[in-house]
Amino acid sequence: MSAAGMRPASAEDAPAIRELTRAAYAKWVPLIGREPKPMTADYEAAVRRHRFDLIHDEGVLVGLIETIEEPDQLLIENVAVAPAFQGRGLGRRLMAQAEAVAHAAGYDRIRLYTNQRFTDNIALYLRLGYGVDGETQVHGGVRVDMSKRLGEPARRV
Repeated sequence: MSAAGMRPASAEDAPAIRELTRAAYAKWVPLIGREPKPMTADYEAAVRRHRFDLIHDEGVLVGLIETIEEPDQLLIENVAVAPAFQGRGLGRRLMAQAEAVAHAAGYDRIRLYTNQRFTDNIALYLRLGYGVDGETQVHGGVRVDMSKRLGEPARRV
């Protein structure tokens, strides 16, 4: 992988974000019988309202993480890695970036949610120190809510 840098998204990145997300989540469609929420999101609006951190390889978007500041924690809304780049540690790197963003914003807690059937994702989040907070029936499936305490954050301004 040649491009080591991560950068924030701009409005011009919305089409590439949509394309990457659709490719990354396509493997889950047969498992749950529908497109997961990130595949149907309005990324033009999301890029304006949320933070996206992007990883490129030779000018092509290969990984992203979308975060949303909430009153008392940071929410990870979307993590996506291009299928050809999965298994190379980019997901862990993106999750570490979200934790750094949370600390910089003064949060001591970060949360996410995922589909109960996305067992590989849940296993990764557990290895990264996230715990299961609960499960909720949604869209004919089960959403798993997870979070992690981050320790002492930087002071919020």
